[in-house]
Amino acid sequence: MTVKDEMNNKSGSAENKVSELKILNIRGELYHTRLTRKFEQKPKWKKPDEKSLVSNIPGTILQILVSPGDRVDRTSKLMIIDAMKMQNIIYSPVDGRIRSVLVREGQKIGKGVLMVEFE
Repeated sequence: MTVKDEMNNKSGSAENKVSELKILNIRGELYHTRLTRKFEQKPKWKKPDEKSLVSNIPGTILQILVSPGDRVDRTSKLMIIDAMKMQNIIYSPVDGRIRSVLVREGQKIGKGVLMVEFE
């Protein structure tokens, strides 16, 4: 519903209806809308730390292909994770050196677990 539609709405005061609307920015497009309490309480997105690799899906570590001290680039395979009956190859998100590997083969991990730290 647009702001103009809200102003033309005959139920309740138009000013109150418009003041309830929030601006939502999606890829540069601005929308006037009502946001649910649940949406407003969600944590705000923050840029991930480039020196840390965090799991984005739960699964089981099948194989670790790097060790601390290894040099890696964006084409380097770091590990293989079994998630949802699929084997997922995890590539290095940055060029650099491995500081530490914080998971072990056979370990079950959840979403958001720190797996690898880079120097």
